[in-house]
Amino acid sequence: MTKADIIESVYEKVGFSKKEAAEIVEMVFDTIKETLEHSEKIKISGFGNFIVRDKKSRVGRNPQTGEEIEISARRVLTFRPSQVLKNALNASAEAAEEAKRAAGQSPPSA
Repeated sequence: MTKADIIESVYEKVGFSKKEAAEIVEMVFDTIKETLEHSEKIKISGFGNFIVRDKKSRVGRNPQTGEEIEISARRVLTFRPSQVLKNALNASAEAAEEAKRAAGQSPPSA
């Protein structure tokens, strides 16, 4: 799904104009980006948590040559899904499995 798809979905579900839907989606993403740039945690109930973590510099290896190289310190973004989202994903996976089993067990048509 792309940002354009999200804008289209907001447009269809909320009833704003496409321009207004695009502005709202842009504002939400800008707010999320600005919050994460300040290393603040974002918690979206029923969805999950976005957390910025600091990674220390460390020594790694070039896989082609085996040469040791320094991997610089950096900030990384992590996402931890909420239990609600995990349950929804697993429920949809289970429903897909049940549909597969039902399709395989149905008698052949004549």
